[in-house]
Amino acid sequence: MADTVNLTEKLTIGLTKTASETVNDTNTAKTVGSGSLNVYATPMMIARMEEAAANLAEENLPAGYTSVGILMNVAHTAATPCGLNVTATAVLTKVEGKKLTFEVKAEDEAGEIGKGVHERFIVESERFQQKADSKKS
Repeated sequence: MADTVNLTEKLTIGLTKTASETVNDTNTAKTVGSGSLNVYATPMMIARMEEAAANLAEENLPAGYTSVGILMNVAHTAATPCGLNVTATAVLTKVEGKKLTFEVKAEDEAGEIGKGVHERFIVESERFQQKADSKKS
C-alpha cells in the first residue's frame, strides 16, 4: 500500500479538467425525473461536475487507486434548453491526506449555469469494491 505522499504527489493545486455534453432528450429534467420541463437536469449537471473531478483524480493516481465522491454542494443557477452544450469544470483546490477538494462549475454558451464544491476520497480500488460487494452476502 502506497503512503499518502506517493498517492498525491501528482495531485497539485490548480489542476483542471472538463467534461461536456449537449442537452438533449436523454438528459432533461423531464426525462430523468427531477422536474417537468425540457431543460438540463440538475442531476446531470452534477454528474458532469463529478465526472470532471473523478477523471482528474484518476489520471493522477497510481495504478490500483481511484477516488470516490464524498460531498457535492452545488447551486444550479440557470436553465439550459435542448441543443446547447454544457461544459463542467473541476479545479483541484485542496489536498488533505487522501481527501481532495474541487471547485466545480458548469457553463453553457450563454454563461455560468451552476457552481459549488465537490470532495473526493482516494481509495484502493480492489479493496473498496470488495468491501462494497460484501454487503450482498
